Amino acid sequence: MVFSIKHIFSLVSVLFLSASLTTSVSVQENFAKCLSVNSKLSIPISTIYTNNSSSFTSILQSSAQNLRYLVPSVPKPEIIFTPLTEFQVQAAVICARKLGIHVRVRSGGHDYEGVSYVSEIESPFIILDLARLRSISVDIRSSSAWVQAGATIGEVYYRIAEKSKVHGFPAGLCTTLGIGGHITGGAYGSMMRKFGLGADNVIDARIVDANGRILDRKAMGEDLFWAIRGGGGGSFGIILSWKIKLVRVPATVTVFTVTRTLEQGATKLLYRWQQVADKLDENLFIRVLIQPVNGSQRGKRTIATSYNALFLGSANRLLQVTKKSFPELNLTGKDCIETSWIKSVLYITGFPSNTTPEVLLEAKSSRKVYFKAKSDFVQKPIPETVLEGLWKRFLQEDNPLTIWNPYGGMMSKISESATPFPHRKGTLFKIQYLTAWFDGNKNQQKHINWIRKMYKYMGPYVSSSPRAAYVNYRDLDLGMNKKNHTSINQAKMWGAKYYKDNFNRLVNVKTKFDPSNFFRHEQSIPPLSVKS
Repeated sequence: MVFSIKHIFSLVSVLFLSASLTTSVSVQENFAKCLSVNSKLSIPISTIYTNNSSSFTSILQSSAQNLRYLVPSVPKPEIIFTPLTEFQVQAAVICARKLGIHVRVRSGGHDYEGVSYVSEIESPFIILDLARLRSISVDIRSSSAWVQAGATIGEVYYRIAEKSKVHGFPAGLCTTLGIGGHITGGAYGSMMRKFGLGADNVIDARIVDANGRILDRKAMGEDLFWAIRGGGGGSFGIILSWKIKLVRVPATVTVFTVTRTLEQGATKLLYRWQQVADKLDENLFIRVLIQPVNGSQRGKRTIATSYNALFLGSANRLLQVTKKSFPELNLTGKDCIETSWIKSVLYITGFPSNTTPEVLLEAKSSRKVYFKAKSDFVQKPIPETVLEGLWKRFLQEDNPLTIWNPYGGMMSKISESATPFPHRKGTLFKIQYLTAWFDGNKNQQKHINWIRKMYKYMGPYVSSSPRAAYVNYRDLDLGMNKKNHTSINQAKMWGAKYYKDNFNRLVNVKTKFDPSNFFRHEQSIPPLSVKS
């Protein structure tokens, strides 16, 4: 379905400014007038927040996860617009384009480097916050659901489980993720080895393109539909909603967490996990969370490795699988918890055991910290001696965390070019590194320097040519676009890491559908040349 540009322009009188938009007043007044000049648009005053609004700061901070990008020194938007309908999103794009206002788009606010709500390369800018677009329509008969971009993964899981105990969706482990941006980066989770990524299970979408048109899959064509399912957010258009394919899950699944410290043989066990994790039964997902903990000696820390798992089946069957393929874990029946799929979501996310699924409807996370993260993909086991060097570095930092996620199974069966997400066959596991702190800017550089040195240390033992990275763990250390100009060669510095050879196709799609580079940020896909 396509909504006519002429229809929008007949409803919205576009204001051409005689002078450049150099003041907050000019940006705010002209954008608001452009949106609301025609009563048919019905733009409530409560959807437009300026920096003079009493709710401006709370709205800005509402879903932002990284406190690094909320400090006073970081640029703030002139306006936050929270549309209530697709039509209002469409009008906002047309107004912003005609008025020359730079737009950042936020669905869940989890962007690691804050590019969905901060612009450090150009101003003024506005935020188009999709938090009020959160409708979810589940159709069990067709095993599908239409989900608006502002809905969280937790809300999606809850609404599916509300309709069926044997259906689910293979996406993120953090339930406050906004589904709009989550799927644009790929969207992995605890069922990825069985069903692939969230992006692999999308069957339609609705977007607003750079010309202000609302397009579904048929109208946008297969090239653009390919690009938005893993090509990163903020490059090709504004995701309004996804049509997702539901998957069948057992009525009973099994979860467990087994922890081993260095004194309990953690290093040797982790080396063994690297050899088997991608080859296990595809119904079994065992990730490893690694962090310093207090040791048995007072004042001395050690490293704990926690094997956190979901098995799509019974505990008895799980014990058979681990006994055959990973006996070193010494998993016992006492370690296993049989539960429903929806309660396994709560378990893997880390909620207390007595938590009810209704907590998934609480869309905002209370876990806001200052943090810096990086990622790697691993294609051969990391030697024990290297792990020991990693532990030494971890014990030097206050609050480091690394999470190792297994690949294999369905992830090895899908072609690297099926979607822009290329990290498929040959990947044993993915590493996420993270350091968090709580004292603001005071010691920020110390923590960032630590993670950069640790990342350098790991370089020889992870993927190379390129050293791959996950776009949903965005890392501006890999390179940034420049204001109004970025060459393809410059962008390839980070683009090849996120997308491998798919980067070139993404550039071609961008050039075709957004040649003027209207949708842009520090690591957006650039067109071959900017055309006004």
